[in-house]
Amino acid sequence: MTSPYRLLKQSSECAARLGEVHTLHGVVPTPIFMPVGTQATVKGVTPENLTELGARIILANTYHLYIRPGHELIRRFGGLHRFMHWDGPILTDSGGFQIYSLKDLAKITEAGATFRSHLDGSKLSLTPESAVAVQEALGSDIMMCLDTCIPYPASREEAIEATGLTTRWAKRSRAAQGQTGQLLFGIVQGGMYPDQRREALEALMEIGFDGYALGGLSVGEPEQVMYDLTEEIAPKMPAAHPRYLMGVGTPENLIESVWRGIDMFDCVMPTRNARNGMLFTSQGRIVIKNARYQDDPLPVDEECGCYTCRNYSRAYLRHLYMAREILSSHLNTIHNLHYFVGLMARVRQAIGEDRFAAFRREFYAERATGDSDPA
Repeated sequence: MTSPYRLLKQSSECAARLGEVHTLHGVVPTPIFMPVGTQATVKGVTPENLTELGARIILANTYHLYIRPGHELIRRFGGLHRFMHWDGPILTDSGGFQIYSLKDLAKITEAGATFRSHLDGSKLSLTPESAVAVQEALGSDIMMCLDTCIPYPASREEAIEATGLTTRWAKRSRAAQGQTGQLLFGIVQGGMYPDQRREALEALMEIGFDGYALGGLSVGEPEQVMYDLTEEIAPKMPAAHPRYLMGVGTPENLIESVWRGIDMFDCVMPTRNARNGMLFTSQGRIVIKNARYQDDPLPVDEECGCYTCRNYSRAYLRHLYMAREILSSHLNTIHNLHYFVGLMARVRQAIGEDRFAAFRREFYAERATGDSDPA
């Protein structure tokens, strides 16, 4: 199987690596952060905003688009790219995590998942085969196999049962894939049990996928557990294929996971926190509602070149947030996404120059003057 991944440089200091993933809609440089556009939109910004801030690939969600407006409608509009006016690569999550998060409305069997729509209560189902078919209709560049997400904590017996099901579903997903040129990634589950993770990865490698993802992390486990599992499993993932850590995370999570060999990330944190008034900067987080910013003339981050920082003061952004103006979410989201996307661009440069260890030290040294208030 020809891999879509090209390794450009391996760090001499750690497991970090510089590469690129080739897709139908373009080449994605890695390590990369993917803004989350669950319902065919990254909340609060336009595709033009995303292009300007440097986004190279975005994520959309199979479950949500399957329910509304429907994958057949999107197919009739020429696929997700034309429907949402985004011409770059798109990765679609299979919907497994959403079904997990709506577990009171869902039933998991060998055949697949049956669930009640969170919108109108109608009965729906997704199987490994139909999840692939929906994603093929959407026309995403990277598709994910349907999986079963394991809660934390979970017993070994629960992890074994759910992981086995995910692996069997992966085999069915691969068999269902058509000749569309879209990539299909397998998802390594296993809960917090390293041996289950290793066995799941070996089974997926035997099936053969275009990329491999670590799923079921960042579900409430201690951060160090996530790092330990990533450090254990990432080096065992095929070096000739992209490695994706799903649903992660904070800027610190990204740095630590790149250090351990991960290539791809997604998380709602920059957009969600923007709407809640938390902004990410090179010096750490700031909470824009804090009174200290009421008459502050500085931009959010003096080192940032985003549209928001070029044009607006902290005082104005605080005013918008306190007044509950829609523009607050828009400007805050532009900044936060620019920060995350820009951070990964700096990471790529550091790996390319083989100085990622120094970059990592500088990253933490800079983050000492932000707000301690997390809300």
